Amino acid sequence: MFIALAPPDDAKDELAGALQPVYEQYPQLRWNRIEDWHITLAFLGELPVAAVPVLRAVLAPLAASRPPLKLSLNGGGHFDERLLWSGIQGELEGLHLLADDVRSLVRTCGVTFQERPLHPHLTLARARRGERTSIPSAAAALADFAGRPWQTERLHLVGSNGSGPGTIRYRDIEAWRFGGKARPGRPHLSCPTDATS
Repeated sequence: MFIALAPPDDAKDELAGALQPVYEQYPQLRWNRIEDWHITLAFLGELPVAAVPVLRAVLAPLAASRPPLKLSLNGGGHFDERLLWSGIQGELEGLHLLADDVRSLVRTCGVTFQERPLHPHLTLARARRGERTSIPSAAAALADFAGRPWQTERLHLVGSNGSGPGTIRYRDIEAWRFGGKARPGRPHLSCPTDATS
């Protein structure tokens, strides 16, 4: 499971259009499906189904207390010549605060997960085993891409069908609409006492 944001369809279509020549030039890469594109805030790993009500109890009010963020997809890059991504621009401070609060609430509710620094990005493709040369070139082809701004709509709890060398499929377990108005300070949220029982 992981907690994420998802760009709207028109923003994804805009990036997919810019990627068309890259798709054609590098068909050997393991391309993510456009419907699976997301910005991960917290990767939780494998969790039992019983964790869903616990997460629902904290994520729903968190989303309701937060205003949407204005973001855009921008440029391209890679991690270790193995993973191709598009960058994120816009209200990055708000994005980091949201991720910090998501992670803090999840930990408060007794869900343990591996902490990873947040580097906001949208994963597009992975290199196949033993083949890395294409990823930096594909990233360079996206260097000038600047997508239109869009607003986040929902906070998503996402599950996958597993891991391994095959194609991974993602599905929304649940999603909650952002509903708060921008205000100074951060609202205090905590895990309800009955959420973990």
